[in-house]
Amino acid sequence: MTPNPSWDPAQYLRHAGHRARPFTDLLARVPDLPGDPPRIADLGCGPGHLTAVLADRWSTARVTGYDNSPRMLDRARTHAGARLDFAHADLTTWTPAETYDLIVSNAALQWVPGHLDAFPAWLDGLAPGGTFAFQVPHNLDAPLHALMRELGTSPRWKARVGPALRPADSVHAPDVYLDRLARLGCATDVWTTTYHHVLTGEDPVLDWAKGTGLRPALDALTDDPDARDAFVTDYRDLLRKAYPRHPYGTVLPFRRLFAVARKAA
Repeated sequence: MTPNPSWDPAQYLRHAGHRARPFTDLLARVPDLPGDPPRIADLGCGPGHLTAVLADRWSTARVTGYDNSPRMLDRARTHAGARLDFAHADLTTWTPAETYDLIVSNAALQWVPGHLDAFPAWLDGLAPGGTFAFQVPHNLDAPLHALMRELGTSPRWKARVGPALRPADSVHAPDVYLDRLARLGCATDVWTTTYHHVLTGEDPVLDWAKGTGLRPALDALTDDPDARDAFVTDYRDLLRKAYPRHPYGTVLPFRRLFAVARKAA
């Protein structure tokens, strides 16, 4: 993954329940693993709470979570145990050093430029009958991201913020992933789901973005707190119009893309 953004585990985990649901839905489609005991890699493990779910799901598996954020890894290691460990890795260069029965990635590949080109090496690291499964946000056209790009490329901010923002093509169309994985010899299932998260609290969509997509903009302005606060305020005002508050909360529609690719046995 890229050196940026700088992650804040506490901020990320503020919406842990909503962020965990796609991972649970992804794992529900993962077939039986060939190894006994199985070996599992979690790419972009973040604070590790979902990597621990893998160790619970496959009770004899040896699981390693990989991430490039020291702060996330520090938090993740609080979940470490006899079968669960964590290690530093940059997914732009990571290749399997051993054979895995499952390589899984949850909401991380959008931060990995050229991740399609990494698929052949990752699949080479799978045991026969093993599975590569991932999910990524598929909503870069949604106001959450579109308004951030619009603001970040406006005359006031384009020089400082614009280059830091995640590009609109950081995630590909579903058929692109299906074609790539099928051509690599995998039985592949690709689908999308839109979640309608009901968020509570003051400016909850902004609070959500502070944990993920807004991080590069915050990093770009970290040396100028006044400018950072002004950018966040402008973005907040745009989000308030795009995602109005209701008596029961604020609805954040969030589309995600899933892929489960099983290597031939």
